[in-house]
Amino acid sequence: MKILIVGAGIIGVTTAYELARRGHEVEVVDREASETLATSDATAGLIAPGHSFAWASPSAPKELLRSLFSSDTSIRVKPRLDAELVSWGLRFLRECTGPRANRNTLAKLRLAQRSQELFNAMINGEDMDFRPSGGGVLYLYRDGEALKRAMAHGTIMRENGQAQRPVSREELLHLEPALANSHVRFVGAVHDETDASGNPAEFAAEVRKLCEDLGVRFTFDTAVQGFRMEASRPGATHVGGLRSVHGELTADRYILAGGPMSARLARTAGIRLPVYPAKGYSLTAPIKEGALAPGLGGIDERSLVAWSRFGDELRMSATAEFAGYSQQYSQKDFANILNAGNELFPGVLDLDRATYKVGLRPMTPDGPPIIGRAGESNLYINTGHGHLGWTMACGSAEMLADLIDGKATALPVAPYAVGR
Repeated sequence: MKILIVGAGIIGVTTAYELARRGHEVEVVDREASETLATSDATAGLIAPGHSFAWASPSAPKELLRSLFSSDTSIRVKPRLDAELVSWGLRFLRECTGPRANRNTLAKLRLAQRSQELFNAMINGEDMDFRPSGGGVLYLYRDGEALKRAMAHGTIMRENGQAQRPVSREELLHLEPALANSHVRFVGAVHDETDASGNPAEFAAEVRKLCEDLGVRFTFDTAVQGFRMEASRPGATHVGGLRSVHGELTADRYILAGGPMSARLARTAGIRLPVYPAKGYSLTAPIKEGALAPGLGGIDERSLVAWSRFGDELRMSATAEFAGYSQQYSQKDFANILNAGNELFPGVLDLDRATYKVGLRPMTPDGPPIIGRAGESNLYINTGHGHLGWTMACGSAEMLADLIDGKATALPVAPYAVGR
């Protein structure tokens, strides 16, 4: 079967790998010049099932309201006349109840856990180098009450298979000696022993190589304009072709894995996807020679600044800004990350040689991604993974490939279905 995938980010390349491995003829098309130039190279680099909490929660409305009057919040909303954002926001608010937050968290967690199983099998079975780091991820807290609340909040994680435990300050400094120099006195942390980190863009590049070895064709520098729909039977349509700046591409099945652009492309097929971009900010800086840099990935749970070690570099990331599709930024947008770098790891980062990036993360109102067939057409969707794209990539690819092949899926599909 010939399958055409729109989007060559982490979701697109892992989906291509899974389908090609099963014997399908696969082509991937993307507007960028390579698989590493968009969101895949602008994330924290954590593989973190242990951070699968749904953003839509009982506390979220208060945080969003505060963001309207403050620039130091981790989630920001820029008020604007935007019908997409209003529609998405109303659906988000509907999900901000305790029962819905638990349901959505479990859906994210189960997919993330299944994905990590497949991810581990892939890297154990293939020759790949993306500077991974084991040993778990640290979720750090500045006061004892916050740590207690975090352990209570994380009960849902531990009851569903995550190996998480509280660690004291003494043990924290044993696990991560670099924090001994921090200007912040963390009282302790939650240590998720199976979470991990690495360079997601390098992982995507490695998967692309595996795909090409399996015969997958990649077409870059090709902006997609939309789907051409045609009648399949009375009252029904399917995709007849994919319109691009270089002409029309055709296949038997089409997969939309276009990240933040998915909702706009889906409209050309008559489908309304509740996916809206959240702009995230990251910097990557060389580690100064002789400096004591962190070895484990982590998150400061007050500022929600995250970091990962990539060999002799450190990636730091923060903020989810709902401000439309613009990827423009100014240096002041990175102030929170720069302050955190100097506060958490003083003297470690060579900021004169840092690179700054933004990436648009495709968010659904409830949290779980959208995976599945669009009605009875030949169009399939794999998008809306938010800040956990890498974490959920392999599991999402498996689920979609099973649906295309007509096989039983490892997880129930309902929590991820199109139009749920």
